[in-house]
Amino acid sequence: MQSRKKLREALAAGKTVGGMIQFIGHPLMNELMATAGADFVIIDMEHSATDLERIAQIIFAAEASGVTPFVRVPTVDRALIARLLNAGAAGIVLPHANRASCAELVQAVRYSPDGTRGACPMVRAKNYTRGNWETYAAEENRDVMVIPMIEERESLEDFEALAAMPGLNPLMIGATDLAIALGAADATSFDHPKMAAALDNVIRIARKHGKYVMCGIGKKLEIDVGRRVAQRGVQLLVYGTDCDLFMDGLRRIAAVKSPAP
Repeated sequence: MQSRKKLREALAAGKTVGGMIQFIGHPLMNELMATAGADFVIIDMEHSATDLERIAQIIFAAEASGVTPFVRVPTVDRALIARLLNAGAAGIVLPHANRASCAELVQAVRYSPDGTRGACPMVRAKNYTRGNWETYAAEENRDVMVIPMIEERESLEDFEALAAMPGLNPLMIGATDLAIALGAADATSFDHPKMAAALDNVIRIARKHGKYVMCGIGKKLEIDVGRRVAQRGVQLLVYGTDCDLFMDGLRRIAAVKSPAP
């Protein structure tokens, strides 16, 4: 799939890329993202009610628009993950990750002999063609991204060992849950001391192991706040969810109903 190749090349060149989490289950969103310059999308299956058939359509639209499609799954469900990858997902995002669940996920996304993903050539990821299985399987095993979300204090404390695991890249901070776990539920950005310390530690360890870091810019949807996150060393910026951005834009424009100050 061309979009994930383009994303990997951008990261290898040291560029910063951006995307968003998608809750709204309509492919139009992906065309809008592409037009606005998004590089990737995390299609949500953890919190949203979007079903598998619609997720597949969103993956098709994202890829066709040049936006790299990742999917956030609720748990390591091998059958679901295989179907998402067969549909063309470029990677799987795992919430509440730890070393045990990450090891299971790496196995689930890889074909034999490196994993347990079931083989079928008549799927979109293989362009519905038979032949050259060994080459295809090797490319999938190499290129599918496994993205763990660090969302608990325990995972943060164990991050050195988790970051050292092969097959995990990039490494993502789940800011909302992590802030709650760190006793900083009121944090609106990584400017908060506890969140800043956590992010800096994750970036330091990730770099040590040759991994990229992905995280949101915070609850404040402001350019300067996002730039400070990037300046710390985050290469994959998550602008927020589609719901966040829609609500933010609507609230801003709704100010026209009130007299100017």
